[in-house]
Amino acid sequence: MTPPAVDGPQADAEDSADLAVDDPRPFRPGVGIVLLNPAGRVFVGQRIDMPGAWQMPQGGIDRGETPAEAAVRELFEETGVRSARLLAETRDWVSYDLPRSLSAGKLWKGRYRGQTQKWFAFRFTGRDEDIDLTAHLPQEFGTWAWQPAHEVAAGIVAFKRPVYQQVFAAFADLVRSTD
Repeated sequence: MTPPAVDGPQADAEDSADLAVDDPRPFRPGVGIVLLNPAGRVFVGQRIDMPGAWQMPQGGIDRGETPAEAAVRELFEETGVRSARLLAETRDWVSYDLPRSLSAGKLWKGRYRGQTQKWFAFRFTGRDEDIDLTAHLPQEFGTWAWQPAHEVAAGIVAFKRPVYQQVFAAFADLVRSTD
């Protein structure tokens, strides 16, 4: 599949300045997944609920679940992928604040100011035909692509861009940053 041109919603400085950094609410614990194909490209999906918004799989950690278990579950729920090998995880948790327009109640019922995530890198060992965005409902992504890491980081909304840059730096030996 040919990666799309990066044309997602680019939050500008105004959005970045509107982060909920002084918010006393906690961060939602979650995981993020960097799924790499054998060529070192990164899986990205276009969100169904926000056309033009591309991101890597991610989600919350369920009660009683370890971060690694959550990563495997989220990877399957969002991509249908079961053929993947765990390569690495970030040493530290990576956090981001939501813009006030999202944290005011639209997302997670307004309980969290943002998210703190443990990130995992997996090597995809299956075939592209094994990717099934409808494996679990509700479906998160409408379409997907393999992209170089620098395109993924450049195309993410501004408030998440530092997270993606940090994650790609942590997994620098695994991803290819240029093509």
